[in-house]
Amino acid sequence: MNKIAILTSGGDSPGMNAAVRAVTRAAIYFGYEVVGIRYGYRGLIEDDFVEIQSSDVSGIIQRGGTILKTARSEKFMSSEGRAVAAENLKKHGVDTLIVIGGDGTFRGATIIAAEHGINVVGIPATIDNDLVGSDETIGYDTALNTAMEAIDKIRDTADAHERLFLVEVMGRHTGFIALETGIASGAEMIVLPEEIKNIEEIKKSLSETLKVHKRSTLIVVAEGDETGGAAEISSQLEEDFGKYDMKVCILGHVQRGGAPSAHDRVLASRLGYEAIKAIHEGENKVMVGVINNKCVLTPLKETFGKVKEVNLDLLTMAKILR
Repeated sequence: MNKIAILTSGGDSPGMNAAVRAVTRAAIYFGYEVVGIRYGYRGLIEDDFVEIQSSDVSGIIQRGGTILKTARSEKFMSSEGRAVAAENLKKHGVDTLIVIGGDGTFRGATIIAAEHGINVVGIPATIDNDLVGSDETIGYDTALNTAMEAIDKIRDTADAHERLFLVEVMGRHTGFIALETGIASGAEMIVLPEEIKNIEEIKKSLSETLKVHKRSTLIVVAEGDETGGAAEISSQLEEDFGKYDMKVCILGHVQRGGAPSAHDRVLASRLGYEAIKAIHEGENKVMVGVINNKCVLTPLKETFGKVKEVNLDLLTMAKILR
């Protein structure tokens, strides 16, 4: 009987557990044994392997986080560390390693596959939605809804006090969360890494918005914006807009937590199942994704290190509707 190993790595995202569940049950259905690796690549080096049965993944589809845990591993960045990891996989008789994560996770999987001939398949799970090869990644939809719900609450208090709020959401390299939550919450301004603005442009846009005499003003900022994030923008606005009651709210890791949305549970289940199907059909070094509602396979090495573009037409629309 062939054996498949699963690990979750990098930042956690809602829906990882649903993916672990789907991989486990689909693998068992197709006749594979399944082992989980705790704490990502660190556990791979430390030989933290555990057998997984169908009953072990009962009741986890609705849980956020990851039952397999995740951690950073400096040792895995070295060739010596990866050699130990590869030896542990061989010792346990693992035929294929399924990695659930994002950019860094797939980089690591690509390297160990090249160095040691390990069969790997990737499942995209990151709230940033920044991987090429899938329209959406596991956790993105939940993070969007979490951020939107928080911003709706901020809007209530902003309206009550006629305040100017700068809300920072996650998105170090891409502005997917900022763009869509900004639109969904009716933000007066959205600041993204993809549309580089200097502080003077932001001041001009804000002045035009404030002339409308709105009860409150909401600016959504992606954390990776080159102007420095919400706190830095606020400090630079102080000189010209100090008369306004200006507040900064950084949503932070709240966006990673919580029960996955229905959309993320279905997406994770679908990708977990498709990963096992791909393995069963002899595929290797690929990531499973969904594009235009169809499951596709993309070479793992082509999924990271590239810029996945946001739809800037939506930003144009948001400026008109503000």
